[in-house]
Amino acid sequence: MVRAFSTLAFAALLVAACADTPGSDDAPVPADLVLHGGVVATVDAGNTMAEAVAIDDGWIVAVGSDEDVEGYIGADTEVIELDGRFAMPGFIEGHGHYMSLGNSKTILDLNNVANWDEIVQMVADAAAEAEPGEWIRGRGWHQEKWDRPPDPVVEGNPTHASLSAVSPDNPVLLGHASGHAGFANAAALALGGYDRNSEPPPGGELVRDENGELTGLLRETAQGPVSAAFSDSQLGRTAEEIEAQFRREVMLAAEEALSNGVTSFQDAGSGFGTIDRLKELEAEGALPVRLYIMVRRQSNEEMDARLADYYMPSEGDDYLTVRSIKRQIDGALGSHGAWLLEPYEDMPTSAGLVLETVEDITGTAHVAVKHGFQVNTHAIGDRANREVLDIYESVFDSAGAGNDFRWRIEHAQHVHPDDIARFAEIGVLASMQGVHATSDFPWVPLRLGDTRARERTYLWRSFLDAGVLINNGTDVPVEDIDPLASFRASVTRQTADGSIYYPEQNMTRVEALRSYTINNAIAAFEEDYKGSLEVGKLGDVVVLDRDILSVPDAELADARVDVTIVGGVIRYER
Repeated sequence: MVRAFSTLAFAALLVAACADTPGSDDAPVPADLVLHGGVVATVDAGNTMAEAVAIDDGWIVAVGSDEDVEGYIGADTEVIELDGRFAMPGFIEGHGHYMSLGNSKTILDLNNVANWDEIVQMVADAAAEAEPGEWIRGRGWHQEKWDRPPDPVVEGNPTHASLSAVSPDNPVLLGHASGHAGFANAAALALGGYDRNSEPPPGGELVRDENGELTGLLRETAQGPVSAAFSDSQLGRTAEEIEAQFRREVMLAAEEALSNGVTSFQDAGSGFGTIDRLKELEAEGALPVRLYIMVRRQSNEEMDARLADYYMPSEGDDYLTVRSIKRQIDGALGSHGAWLLEPYEDMPTSAGLVLETVEDITGTAHVAVKHGFQVNTHAIGDRANREVLDIYESVFDSAGAGNDFRWRIEHAQHVHPDDIARFAEIGVLASMQGVHATSDFPWVPLRLGDTRARERTYLWRSFLDAGVLINNGTDVPVEDIDPLASFRASVTRQTADGSIYYPEQNMTRVEALRSYTINNAIAAFEEDYKGSLEVGKLGDVVVLDRDILSVPDAELADARVDVTIVGGVIRYER
């Protein structure tokens, strides 16, 4: 029996899927893998529901009822009995940081700490095990999530005194959850060349206490000199050590992705050197998940000279695709770095930071058009989004009509309502992360005030009603990579304490499912190969323990990934 949203769509699917059913002149060839006896969301154009899927040589050869697919089961076919479980296209992470995810598994994990004192203790424990001069790094802290404020406190953040006391001989650098700020102890500040009289680089801020002393909080580009000092400390490593670390981080990121049902990962920024290493791994068949890479941290001149050598559009069963560029015009709201049209409610002296200039990003856009690359620009604040729309529109006008640009704004978290229609009019995609809304909600009104928070933040329904395609993700390791948490946030907007973040902007469950599958495929020019379970597409499938399209909202938090399949190969089983 088949449950369907569209009878016509399902009929069309059966025509394709069952052309060689048993009893016809040409019986089907047995498939390598069959998933049988479940609820299968195909995410095709009609949102068809089926019961079974057959995959052969990595590609889907049949989708339909159990009876339709039964003929594809042979003596050597591996059969997954779904027993009523939910199968769907593999989740596509629409915006994350792949190598940072792998690296985050090798340093202190600060995502779930209760308060600053707990962080200080973690650093103290690490320092006790470290050699003098060895760097201690961590990531994931967020001052708004702590159960009590630090003491002393400056602009809601701690000072480095307690951190420096427990780690006097080891430089410490702790990244904010957003990635847009860092916290350094005295040793790290000194290695970065910072003292009481230092000025921050353009696009950054050095936070000071009432006496003018550095607190250790480094906003945006101010992290750069300390990060560079850490990089300098690594220069003595051998080529073999560097390669081993790289491969370890690739595998750690893959393990995390696959265990969460992610079969494709859109990486929001890697340089040519990283891409070269990933190309080697793909040639070896050593990439466990499919990667879509955005070129990052290369000058316009270098990109103009080298992009042609790196153009790698999706051609089917690929594990590495390169055809886009990542830029970043502003910072994050949590660190007061998002570029706003009006000043912050809780910091009236600031309207945010410009990290990369309008002129430079405009230059990138022209280089991208020349080489056929997509442009994906980080813009969080309402001023930032407006400026990027202006850049895109001017470049589109100069390039002429008829181009399939699919340029994206990454995050699009805080947008003036007047600009929503512009996304649709000029064909810009909103690359948003559902889980950010529920994670940020406790403090967004503090930054913006209630009116701006309601009218301008996480406007999923407004975008969808305007005809704007939303592709979903997590921005991992800013958030956990779990797509089920982001799906749940997209449809319920319920925070950890049970509050609902402006529910009038919710997605429906089907919209959220599409945002994590076919929409992400479209956003990467890959809809011919992935994003839905249809004959002729890649056999990338995830099996969940329950039907996330029908269970009560309260059960969504309990949903788990049981099986992850990439190209017809089982890569993860719970």
